[in-house]
Amino acid sequence: MANRAPGPERSRAVRPNHGLAWAELLRLPALFTVPGDALAGAAATAAAPNHRTLLAIGSSLCLYEAGMALNDWADRAEDAAERPHRPLPSGRIHPAAALSTACALTGAGLALAARAGRPALAIAVPLATTVWAYDLALKHTPAGPVAMAAARGLDLLLGAAATTGRPREALSSAALLGTHTLAVTTVSRRETTGGSPVPPLAALATTALLTRLVTGGSPRTQSRAGRREAAARGLPGTRAALTTSGTAPDRRRARASTEKAAVALRLALGAAYTATAARPYLHATLNPSPPLTQRAVTGGIRATIPLQAALTARSGADVTALLIAALAPLGRRFARKVSVT
Repeated sequence: MANRAPGPERSRAVRPNHGLAWAELLRLPALFTVPGDALAGAAATAAAPNHRTLLAIGSSLCLYEAGMALNDWADRAEDAAERPHRPLPSGRIHPAAALSTACALTGAGLALAARAGRPALAIAVPLATTVWAYDLALKHTPAGPVAMAAARGLDLLLGAAATTGRPREALSSAALLGTHTLAVTTVSRRETTGGSPVPPLAALATTALLTRLVTGGSPRTQSRAGRREAAARGLPGTRAALTTSGTAPDRRRARASTEKAAVALRLALGAAYTATAARPYLHATLNPSPPLTQRAVTGGIRATIPLQAALTARSGADVTALLIAALAPLGRRFARKVSVT
């Protein structure tokens, strides 16, 4: 029997899905962890997000994706042995295309930061430098986790610098987010080999400490950004609306009620952060095998979003905190379709 030429359906079945390959290279589900950096940075300066905040988010997304593409380009030989299914070693994407993409996205990220103003560009340049230094030189050195933590902290400061030009006010939030990133990155260094319970145990302890820090504090001292945000947006039913009308006793009762709601929100977001990160860390501590270590890394990455939301609520920007928290289920849903490992 003569061989038949493959029909359209069969041709599509064997044709590589280039869109999916690029989604895997750029690890698109992880993008949902990026906008919260700039929004938390803006909240730390007691300012409502504005158009410059959006430019900072765009810059962050570009620089983050540049790092993803550059990461696979730099690790293409290692991935050929340990992750042959990844887009570069499998041949679905050419290494030159990945490197060109990293360069183009870096340029776009710096251009967007420049549009947001000189303070933003002054943060974006060292951020981009840190990303490239990590992927090309520092990743497999003891300085690797520190560089990754610095990049995440700088990304939060980028939001503050773009929104108000006052990044120093966001240093505390940047330090907390960077500490979380340091713990996750330290665990990730053993995700293909496993063998040690110390990194996930340290990450578990770090999670407990960060939860305590982001859920503590007086609601009276943390509500300034929320009031300004509500006033700027004119949102009914927010702290500003509830505490600036009625008689003095009514205002006191309204203020007490909104402060209780603010505390409840911080506690809920802190609990979500702990629940997302602590369980996989505990499993990896009890059994530091590569699969469980990889799950611990995934859990730590996913926990970035509730931590960003908790930091934002800690600064008093409750509405923004809820918007950030809403990104978590979207990221999980998208992750079911695109592999990031």
